[in-house]
Amino acid sequence: MKYSLLLAALLGASSLVAGAPAAPQTIGNFEKIDSLETQVSGIDNKVSGIDTKVSTVETQVSGIDTKVSTVEEKLASIESDMAEMKAPKKPVREGEQTLSEGADVLISVTGQGVAPMNTSSPAQAYALAKRAATADAYRLIAEKVKGVRIDGQDLIKNMMVKRSTVRTSVKAMVRNANVVETTFKEGLCEVEMEIVLSHAQFAH
Repeated sequence: MKYSLLLAALLGASSLVAGAPAAPQTIGNFEKIDSLETQVSGIDNKVSGIDTKVSTVETQVSGIDTKVSTVEEKLASIESDMAEMKAPKKPVREGEQTLSEGADVLISVTGQGVAPMNTSSPAQAYALAKRAATADAYRLIAEKVKGVRIDGQDLIKNMMVKRSTVRTSVKAMVRNANVVETTFKEGLCEVEMEIVLSHAQFAH
């Protein structure tokens, strides 16, 4: 009877031990956590590498943008220089610059003419005075372009000047002169005339 009770007690204890829940696998869980951390660390390293590459690419793109901007500035400067070379040169006032290739010279004169006293009408007086002023303006332009020839002669007798003569003359062909303004007041007519001279006209 005692042996039967002991056997029953042993069987009950073994069944309790067999039916008890298994102890947690702590070591296996730690290994999985370490593996996950290692994978996460590797992903972080890859992301950091990608960020570095992106930063490098952005730096290269910024350098390319700078070079493109420099090239555009140079092109704009070249286009500006070409446009300036193609643009017609503005005539230069006489006395500011000598006649040279690529630069025109503007000559402006004012001729004067007086109406004669024995005119039949004010219109005739104006027409005659204007004609005289126009001829005087042409003469002034010819003097400025070609120069004036001066012939002088003095007659001296007994160490005194008996006669002194000065003769001026000019000979030139004046073309393409423009009348800018004509004024007539109190019998005096003034004609403002100008002409543009280029290097090509005197190159031959």
